[in-house]
Amino acid sequence: MQNRTPRIPEQPAPNPVGADAGLTVELASVVTGARRRALRDGDRQIDTAHLLHSLIESDPEVREAFDGGPRLAKVLGYLVQRSIGYGLRWQGSVEDSGAVPVVRDPAADVVRDPAAEGWSPSALTAMEDALHRAGLRGEPRARGLDLLAALAADGECRAVEVLGRAGVDARWLSGRAVERTAEVSR
Repeated sequence: MQNRTPRIPEQPAPNPVGADAGLTVELASVVTGARRRALRDGDRQIDTAHLLHSLIESDPEVREAFDGGPRLAKVLGYLVQRSIGYGLRWQGSVEDSGAVPVVRDPAADVVRDPAAEGWSPSALTAMEDALHRAGLRGEPRARGLDLLAALAADGECRAVEVLGRAGVDARWLSGRAVERTAEVSR
């Protein structure tokens, strides 16, 4: 009998540079969950759909922003299906809505974002936007609702594709997240 050590896949990259200091404990937990999900799904990068899935699972304020169970259930259904069919076409590809320039490494035949290896350019932009939104309110840390608003505002990201397939208007959801953030921050 051969003694086999289970292969432990390489973890996706850590949180974007500087983001750790600007996240609430809850949102840092969401990022950790997204990282685990990317690893489990066999994806090389954390993308916006990983962030959306982790947000919905972890943050009650985010779930409330969906304004009812049917919308939320349908979005979760698409997210769960990601690893068993829907979303498989995303594996091995880089999510890029064009918000952050990326560099193609012809020798490795991959696209690299020099700022955040292991993060899709769209996910990195959403994290930065969430931090920016918190800063505009004068808060030092981003909340889950900030990230939800940022994700839903990027019309070209995978999270918005999931929302659209589930029948959730991303612009409405982004506005709803902003409204809920204002209510919670009072």
